[in-house]
Amino acid sequence: MIKVDKSPTLSGAATERALVLGYAPADARDGLAALLALDERLGAILRTTREPLVGQMRLTWWYEALEALDHAPAPAEPVLAALSQTAVARVSGAILARQIEGWEALFDTPLTIGALEAHARARGGGLFGAAATLLATPPNDMMVRAGEGWVLADLARHLSDPALATAAHDAALERLSGALDQRWPARVRSLGALAWLARLDLTHPTRPAGHPTRAARLLWHRLSGR
Repeated sequence: MIKVDKSPTLSGAATERALVLGYAPADARDGLAALLALDERLGAILRTTREPLVGQMRLTWWYEALEALDHAPAPAEPVLAALSQTAVARVSGAILARQIEGWEALFDTPLTIGALEAHARARGGGLFGAAATLLATPPNDMMVRAGEGWVLADLARHLSDPALATAAHDAALERLSGALDQRWPARVRSLGALAWLARLDLTHPTRPAGHPTRAARLLWHRLSGR
């Protein structure tokens, strides 16, 4: 089961998100914000849906709506409108729609490690791959693994099953450590910053979002790519 996080550290998280977006090139910043907003909107479906069938129906609507961005005006939905205006010219709606498969995996019952891995590949690998394309950088294995680790770290903090949470934690740390051992190109250091925040969530859980040492780590990554 996925736990709903009601942590009070929203202001710190918002500050870190602003830092991450600030690391993106100006020509892609709004597009990256739209991609992250899509991820948050899809996550809200999971948090607010108790019946798997209802959740599947809502995700199907999003899948079709994302694909339709390639050939029709966006509907009156803020996230879709933002994607249409800032991202779809570089990353097709059909590619963005593939992330839906990852969210569908979390409606499997009982939840398994295989479902977590499928979620990480489609959501994290898909999001980081799409973001790299948006940032005019060909996605590579480093970026995809970082995206998977970013998602698994998020799952590790929200899974109520201790065994699954531990498995997600260990898999996330392995992927993130490997990806962050390498130097990141300047145009995609916003993604590297997201990966660093996820790693810090795992290795220093007592330092909340907005902690000065987290901000310092992001600054070093921005300057050095490491």
